[in-house]
Amino acid sequence: MNKEHGIPVDRVSLVEMGPRDGLQNERSILSLDKRLALIARLAESGLQRIEVGAFVSPKRVPQMADSAALFAALPRRTPIRYGALVPNLQGLQAAMAARVDEIGLFTACSDGFTRANIGIGVEESLVRFAPLVAQARSLGIRVRGYLSTVIACPYDGPTRPKRVAALAERLLDLGCHEISLGDTIGVGTPGTVAPMLDAVLHEVPAGRLAVHFHDTYGQGLANLLPALERGIRTIDCSVAGLGGCPYAPGASGNVASEEVVYLLHGLGMSTGVNLDLLAATGQWVSEQLGRANGSRVGQALHARAQARRQGKPDEITQGECHGS
Repeated sequence: MNKEHGIPVDRVSLVEMGPRDGLQNERSILSLDKRLALIARLAESGLQRIEVGAFVSPKRVPQMADSAALFAALPRRTPIRYGALVPNLQGLQAAMAARVDEIGLFTACSDGFTRANIGIGVEESLVRFAPLVAQARSLGIRVRGYLSTVIACPYDGPTRPKRVAALAERLLDLGCHEISLGDTIGVGTPGTVAPMLDAVLHEVPAGRLAVHFHDTYGQGLANLLPALERGIRTIDCSVAGLGGCPYAPGASGNVASEEVVYLLHGLGMSTGVNLDLLAATGQWVSEQLGRANGSRVGQALHARAQARRQGKPDEITQGECHGS
């Protein structure tokens, strides 16, 4: 296998979180038609795994209130898989009725965060998950386990790597096909991410792991490198950096999809994503939400596109910026 910068050169699977994890943490609420348009644009850019909704209480998460109608209207075409977050049995039944391709179950490494988010502690959440996973798997629905606060919790403080490893192993044993490791409040650095990943990889194979880094302190991209170096090939990301965290003031959304694709292509890795189409989608959804585009790559590509429309020279492409 060829290598560049010490990282194996191969394909990386992206899980687009913008329509769910992103939008549910945005103040503005997109209409059903605009959510459908966003998902269609993301699929057109080449993204094949898109988490699009959540079967949760509309009182708590009004942005996801029409998830059933959304799934009913989605065009289904292989190989695109649409996922949804499910908090309980009622949510699972609604998801099954909506014909979701994959469900996500949420817990965390800290009781404080889990109680704030779903009203129960970590142990109780795992007990609740067991029958949900079994029922989903019996119907051929893949189950993704989200493990949040893998670096630190806004309530309980730093998280021990061995704690993350033990809980990731338990999610695997429950029957989750994939465990997404989330630095939910975005406080990690490569120095804290690397030992956490090393601990988890003692218990869970790299092929069953994903990383989910929020970009609060601008470390999201840097934190991807230890994961790539350790063979993890699934990355959660959010177009235009949509989102945040309601339980951590100041937290940013998931690392921007545009930034992730730009990085991976620069490393010679394959994503199957057309960056120009993705960046145009990020700009479009930012305008629909009345917010600034949270992706610097998206901002740069938007500026270049505007310059081209004005007949100005298009001089800079990836790897072609020389001098200071």
